[in-house]
Amino acid sequence: MRVRRFGALIGAGIALSLALAACGSDTEKTEATTVLQKAQNEKKLTIGIKFDQPALGLKKPDGTFEGFDVDVAKYIAKEMGVPEDGITFKETTSANRESFIGGGQVDLVVATYSITEGRKEQVTFGGPYYVAHQDTMVNADNNDIKKTADLKGKRLCKAAGSNSFRRITDPPPDGQLDIDGVTLVDAQSYSECVSKLKSGALDAVSTDDLILAGFANQQPGSFKVINDPFTDEKYGVGMKKGDTETCEAVNKAITKMYSDGTAGQYLEKHFAGTGLKLVKTVPEMEGCA
Repeated sequence: MRVRRFGALIGAGIALSLALAACGSDTEKTEATTVLQKAQNEKKLTIGIKFDQPALGLKKPDGTFEGFDVDVAKYIAKEMGVPEDGITFKETTSANRESFIGGGQVDLVVATYSITEGRKEQVTFGGPYYVAHQDTMVNADNNDIKKTADLKGKRLCKAAGSNSFRRITDPPPDGQLDIDGVTLVDAQSYSECVSKLKSGALDAVSTDDLILAGFANQQPGSFKVINDPFTDEKYGVGMKKGDTETCEAVNKAITKMYSDGTAGQYLEKHFAGTGLKLVKTVPEMEGCA
């Protein structure tokens, strides 16, 4: 009798082990391996945005966020199954975007993140969700800088982690204009660049026209954009390298955002009256391969 009972106990133990193993394998199967899967399973996402760029990504005194990038991020998240209250916005600067994505601090980055070949080696980009153009901003009373070539011999801001200054100072392929004699003035962010411009610590800030327009509108009468654009800056949604599934979902959401007119509404909301020629047609997607 004892032998039978002992054998039954062993059999029950084996059955329990097999059941636990099966449960474990089911858990592994449902564990999110892409950002899209996480969005669908958890209904939550952490999205990196700028906190200091008016009209794009700005943290307000009450702790809420506003701007074109913020609205785009919310739209994409919604299309992936995440409600607005499921989004955690995390401050992401030009200098830490790649490390935040690679280290898992954020799931997506929607932060005036220009798609470049060099960055594609580190992250995968969805989009672009807009194509901006690099321009230059000076103090309102500056009459010396009327076109980009006038930056020769002038003091130009160099924001940490941004490639905009290279477009002016370096030759192709990394740069573009190869203007000699430009003195670079370091800053941690474009908000610091603007502060230094206003104080007279530098002569010009050159970056994407949407960024400049936001800062100029924040302090009316203080600055002017010279309206001499010279690049195409494709704003992409950054994610971990190789996450093709999420990239395709992001591209689908961006296409819908333009097709249903929402993107145009966002652009008018944040940039109407800036003098920028706003493009409201769907940008050509880069592809997720």
